[in-house]
Amino acid sequence: MNTPTKGSVRCIVFREGEEWYGVALEFNIVVEGDDFDVVMFELQEAIRGYIEAEKKVAGSNTHEPLNQKPDDEYEQLWQMLQESKPVPSPYQVKYYGVAAI
Repeated sequence: MNTPTKGSVRCIVFREGEEWYGVALEFNIVVEGDDFDVVMFELQEAIRGYIEAEKKVAGSNTHEPLNQKPDDEYEQLWQMLQESKPVPSPYQVKYYGVAAI
């Protein structure tokens, strides 16, 4: 279970057509842009901001925002990547991994 001081979040960055998308699965964050590096940066910033916001919520012991059920589409994509299965078109995955909180 993720808390504001420990845990992890799975991330995927992929291109679909001309747009890049960055996804933080457990936080249900999606950022988009025209450039891979910009999307990576914005995803990292969104994750940091999300964690900082959760730290400021007083009285919450469940930390539900840090432990959301990922969208099925992204969960399936993650499973394919983990199992080294072919990723369906039009996705072109450039990065996936786990970021520590």
